[in-house]
Amino acid sequence: MSFFDFLSAKKEGSVLGVDIGSSSLKVVQLRKEHGQAILETYGELSLGPYGGGEMGQATNLSAEQITESLKDLLREAKVTTASCGVSIPFARSLLTLVNLPYRADPTEQKTVIELEARKYIPVPVSEVQLDWFIVPAAEQAQFGEEGSPAADRKGTVEVLLVAVHNDELTKLQSVVVGAGLSASFYEIEIFSTIRAVVDDPVKPVMVIDIGAASTKTYVIERGVVALSHSIGTGSQDITRAIAISGNVSIAAAEALKKEEGLGDGGALGSPELVFSRIFSEVRRVLMQYETAHKKAIASIILTGGGGITKELSAYAKRIFSIDVHIADPFKKTEAPAFMRPVLEEIGPEFAVAVGLALRKLDEV
Repeated sequence: MSFFDFLSAKKEGSVLGVDIGSSSLKVVQLRKEHGQAILETYGELSLGPYGGGEMGQATNLSAEQITESLKDLLREAKVTTASCGVSIPFARSLLTLVNLPYRADPTEQKTVIELEARKYIPVPVSEVQLDWFIVPAAEQAQFGEEGSPAADRKGTVEVLLVAVHNDELTKLQSVVVGAGLSASFYEIEIFSTIRAVVDDPVKPVMVIDIGAASTKTYVIERGVVALSHSIGTGSQDITRAIAISGNVSIAAAEALKKEEGLGDGGALGSPELVFSRIFSEVRRVLMQYETAHKKAIASIILTGGGGITKELSAYAKRIFSIDVHIADPFKKTEAPAFMRPVLEEIGPEFAVAVGLALRKLDEV
């Protein structure tokens, strides 16, 4: 199974991106018309209640429970296609950029990569689906010394290794089949997010994906994942902080996060403490990257469920002192003008689903 290459099969009509997250399911249905991606429908369903919890809380549901919730979402969103691409959680995958011995012969290079990959995978290779991407020479020079071509870099080549446990793929495939869908690919959420929200193909960009259970931060340069890092604090921690400080329910806290957030309302203070912890770690990662590679991050993109927190962009700009903006993946789709304000508001939560649907649309 390849996590990088598009499949050659071509299918007509509408396509679906299915994002199976820890706290919710998201779907986005697109069709292609005159070369444009047309938004047909979208929907989100919180998984908390299916696991006996609250909305916005991370869950650990069985394949059967996820299947039932996905069927409910497909029905509520009035999805009309079974042709889809499905996300793989970043937490259930391994992704690392490594230097490996260079071989001119492709067959030899493949053998070297498969043998060397064992050093970086904490489980037997037989238990995972392994894939890799050799970083093109132009990009490799960016990660090496200034002005140093790839061929001169001590006989090594930059390789992006990706591994996903077989159990995770089996679970996802069970969900897809049970929900009556047909998936042509499964993609780690980081690549879907990049496709949906990163526009600058050259300059280093940092994506901060604030999920329910954790925050993932990536540095993207020339379309390559140059760095990835996970932080064990997420949007559910922000919601809990608001609930405790305001003495309100989790559901009410979720609403406060969207309506007041880091503004001047009653929620001010409680989410800021959580965001300060997240951003402190992100800042450390950012500075580490800039020091190691002797170049500055050009901008930061905020995405994920935490990205919908009101006034978050302004707060982040004060912390990082560089260009920060909230992800708007739906801008890559055509939709009625009256829907734009809503799509911009919910966009950060749908980055993965939009990215999946855009890739699937390229198969049409």
